[in-house]
Amino acid sequence: MGLEERRKREKEQRRSAILNAARKLFFEKGFKYVTVDNIAKKSELSKGSIYLHFKSKEEIYTHILFSDIEKFNKKSAHLFQDNKSAAELILEFACIYFDFFLNDRELFRIMMTFMLHTEDMNLAESVNEHIIEVTNNTIKIIETILQHGIEQGEFPPDINVRQCRNAIWGFLNGIISLHLFTGKEASREERIRSTIKGSLSIFIKGLKSFRRSDEMISQNNNFQTI
Repeated sequence: MGLEERRKREKEQRRSAILNAARKLFFEKGFKYVTVDNIAKKSELSKGSIYLHFKSKEEIYTHILFSDIEKFNKKSAHLFQDNKSAAELILEFACIYFDFFLNDRELFRIMMTFMLHTEDMNLAESVNEHIIEVTNNTIKIIETILQHGIEQGEFPPDINVRQCRNAIWGFLNGIISLHLFTGKEASREERIRSTIKGSLSIFIKGLKSFRRSDEMISQNNNFQTI
């Protein structure tokens, strides 16, 4: 291994150590109470070393969000490769979403902190907008699935796609928030899976029932006209 390659590897190792340490601290203490000094101590590096890689704890925080949300979006990219119904796609998306955070609970807490306490982070407007944009790319996957359901005649054409998308996004995060850090560890995963599956099944059934109700109203109106 050449000198330049070794330096590059060592730099990446220090960068990874910083991000891993910061991730754990953000999870344990929350963004507001973590300092660069804390991160330096946790990563066993000097404060100067931290600033060689990142300008601030805000930059570290946003880097964690950017990179990990993009990882999730890539994991979801295969959803549309097979000819599946919208209902199947919604359930599969939910499973991927839950599995992602089950294996990275620190990230889920970090993401929720950003969503609930953005004003406490003093992030640059451009950074804040970028995080929202990246997060919206995830939400747009749900929207694409719903549009697919409309195009295939599975869902009614006049549903409010944005409201339905936000509803699915909201109760996925709500269910995970409610159960991911509470209850017995042994039964936690199955409890979340069954709750998500049951909730989504009811939601999907409601969409399809709404379609049938519209058809019945249309048929009744036609009958009255005759």
